[in-house]
Amino acid sequence: MKLAVDPRDVVWKKVKHLRKQSKVPGVIYGRHLDTPISIVFDKVEFVKAFMAAGNSTPIVLHGEWIDQLVMIYDVQYHPVSDHVWHVDCLAVNKDEKTTAEVPVVLVGESPFESDNLGRVQLIRPRLEVEALPLDLPHHIEVDVSNLTEEWQVLHISDIIVDEKVTLVDDAWLTVISTVAFSEEVEEEEVEVEEGEEGEEGASTEEAAE
Repeated sequence: MKLAVDPRDVVWKKVKHLRKQSKVPGVIYGRHLDTPISIVFDKVEFVKAFMAAGNSTPIVLHGEWIDQLVMIYDVQYHPVSDHVWHVDCLAVNKDEKTTAEVPVVLVGESPFESDNLGRVQLIRPRLEVEALPLDLPHHIEVDVSNLTEEWQVLHISDIIVDEKVTLVDDAWLTVISTVAFSEEVEEEEVEVEEGEEGEEGASTEEAAE
């Protein structure tokens, strides 16, 4: 995937003029760069590319002056308008492994859920992986069709990925579990009872004063 960029020679408050022209300021940094590189994107084109690539798929930033493979490291948004405000890019080398957080996508249908016994909980929606940039997965699919009982758990060690990809997170961490609807109801009832006792206690203390 490629995305055109232009060099940027304005900084700080002056970048507001770029934003008025539907441009987004950004910066490229990385350990093999001598200094960070200030850049500017076309806002529409950046949004299209980011929606397709996310944070885990490398993008080639190109122009007459640059041809650099990067990962979109961080996207900042305006607190009111929610428009893209600034972009941080991490320069990577296609021959060096890098890490990224990759979203988990559930596939298949759990009999436990389809039989209306409970639901499947996604505990860790993103997993950290290591691979060469061009081998990084856009997402990790996890099949839930074998989840048939209450409190079944899938750990990091149960997740299958391509042999070119390494899961960085600890193997014992839980990714997915099943929970019965009855358990959820009981938890809610306990919370309500505790709240009622607290109110009664407060009333008694006030009366004593």
